[in-house]
Amino acid sequence: MEYPLIDRALLADLRLGHGMFNFSVMVLFLYQGWLGLTIRRARRGSAPIPFPAVKRHRTLGPVLAILGGIGFCYGLTLVLLSTGNVLEHPPHFFIALLIMVLLIATYKISRDIKGPASPYRTPHFILGIVILMLYLVNVFLGIGVLF
Repeated sequence: MEYPLIDRALLADLRLGHGMFNFSVMVLFLYQGWLGLTIRRARRGSAPIPFPAVKRHRTLGPVLAILGGIGFCYGLTLVLLSTGNVLEHPPHFFIALLIMVLLIATYKISRDIKGPASPYRTPHFILGIVILMLYLVNVFLGIGVLF
């Protein structure tokens, strides 16, 4: 096989599309984190529970997990089409893989949260913060990959 498997100009456009897509997903994750933090502050304080924020957080979470998976598969496909070597950009790949593992774990934990005093709320919160930090790091690594 001769790499890249598709036209270099198209590949460049697709790489930029991958970056823009994942940047958008990261912004949505930041919004999701803000919703979660708003809910957490209300639960830990004496404020009333912001039910619209709870509904949005619960609705958006699974969608974002799927979008994160799509972004990962998009990048994986691009690197396979361009070089055939999954480890072409190891730090970017391994952080993305870690984000995927944490997204799955966060989704699984979120399904176990029952009631206001659930012991799964804190692990869900911590995993969410770690995912946000890893997304920020991976965006900067991704910018380095583009140039």
